[in-house]
Amino acid sequence: MKDGKIFAMFFNGGPRKGWNTFKMLEAAKAGAEKAGAETELVNLYDISFPGCKSCFACKLKNAKTGGVCALRDDLRPVLERARQADVLVLGSPIYFSYPTGVYRAFLERLAFPVYSYHYENGKPVTARDKVIETANIFTMNCPEEMMKKIGYPAILEENTNTLRSVFGACETLYAFNTYQFADYSRYDITLFSEEAKRAYRDEHFEKDLENAKEFGSRLVWRAKEHLK
Repeated sequence: MKDGKIFAMFFNGGPRKGWNTFKMLEAAKAGAEKAGAETELVNLYDISFPGCKSCFACKLKNAKTGGVCALRDDLRPVLERARQADVLVLGSPIYFSYPTGVYRAFLERLAFPVYSYHYENGKPVTARDKVIETANIFTMNCPEEMMKKIGYPAILEENTNTLRSVFGACETLYAFNTYQFADYSRYDITLFSEEAKRAYRDEHFEKDLENAKEFGSRLVWRAKEHLK
């Protein structure tokens, strides 16, 4: 909670501001605000940080980390704010079948300190006192049919499963067949038709953004339910 409101944070794991992943996160953020949340969007490429360094400070007996990564770098203040959030939404384009390296480094630093090796009654005792609504927004160049054919769901949903196991809830929103370049004529690319890409974008991307807006709103309403 922040100032008595649901606090929702959005993390752009893509390098380009103003493009597909960024726009999807912006739309989800607008939906969260419409539902009454205080919001913040963080562009992760603006921050220099590594992934987990296996110091295991967060796993010490009587650890004082409180579910925040012990590394003191430029990401630390972001992670401290994230520990106060009720909603966490991570976004990334898909590069070579996976989210970006920056997304993965952030996921490690965000989730591992909350996760616990200490189990009671068959379940880990995580460093959280409530269910946190988390989500992934993944954008990709390939169409939905190709995405399924080449096995992306099995790969990408593991990120969602990780967040769900740590924070108690997670779901995924996809945007397919995204428009990649501002000017296709500048690039040596014959795999895709720019005309077909543009037509698909013109027909579908506004719908994708509307879905993202509803997505953000729904996550906030679910977070409110957890606080009752």
